[in-house]
Amino acid sequence: MRKTSVIRKPDVMAFNIVGYIFITILMVLCLIPFILVISGSFTADEAIVKFGFSIIPKEFSVMAYKTLFKFPEQIIRAYGVSILVTACGAFGGIVIVSMAGFVLSRKDFKNRNKIAFFIYFTTLFSGGLIPWYILITKYLGLKDSLLVLIIPSMVGSFNILLVRNFMNSIPESLVESAKIDGAGDFYIYWKIILPLSKPVLATVGLFLGLGYWNDWFMASLFIKTEAKFPLQYLLYRTLQSAQFIKASPVAGMISTSDLPKESLKMATAVVATGPIILLYPFVQKYFVQGITIGAVKG
Repeated sequence: MRKTSVIRKPDVMAFNIVGYIFITILMVLCLIPFILVISGSFTADEAIVKFGFSIIPKEFSVMAYKTLFKFPEQIIRAYGVSILVTACGAFGGIVIVSMAGFVLSRKDFKNRNKIAFFIYFTTLFSGGLIPWYILITKYLGLKDSLLVLIIPSMVGSFNILLVRNFMNSIPESLVESAKIDGAGDFYIYWKIILPLSKPVLATVGLFLGLGYWNDWFMASLFIKTEAKFPLQYLLYRTLQSAQFIKASPVAGMISTSDLPKESLKMATAVVATGPIILLYPFVQKYFVQGITIGAVKG
């Protein structure tokens, strides 16, 4: 007769204690870089150069933020552009990606595997930067337009395949039952598939939101009007200007002692990453489930 092992309560309690201690240590290790960034942004530049970064500022200073917000209307306008681009791009991307994933997950769609292969093929090969630039500027006419910050990054091959694989895990019997009751394809997509796909849609939305919020490269290529600069690109230009003035030959002719460089980098990171960090707790509960099921199920 086989003996069944019984886990005793002290063993469970000891395991939980060790697990909580381990997770707490990991959490502290993850928080230290953020604390160093925030502390560095409030530290005088000379103290950073002399003593390095520390958890508590050696010499408190807000000069980096004064430099960064010297023209507050620019920062506010750039925030508005970034919020608009991120919201429109993430929402539009979720709608298009979910529709594409739904179609490719349908068993009654004859050429779904062939189309999925073509989508996957684009993750391996691309036309290159120059043809892509010519397409956007000459043929689509999106140069110096906010649409150029939204449309090219809206749909990604990886996101389509992720959503498709997740929707493949939804039981086909639900779709068949809805069809028997007279439901059409759009009704099935809107009322049945989308509510069950919240984890993967939240994951895709987080990916898209992070991508749009952190993007400065598209603005550097296509945006020339300062009023259309997103936050990341404006901060990038501000940081580059400060570094240029510090390193330029005329630095000795003008007073640059109060112009921060190292602390300005930290303040830039705080201003740029602060809002997007607040978004993560709202999608955290869906993130792990969406990425694991969408990546494994086929």
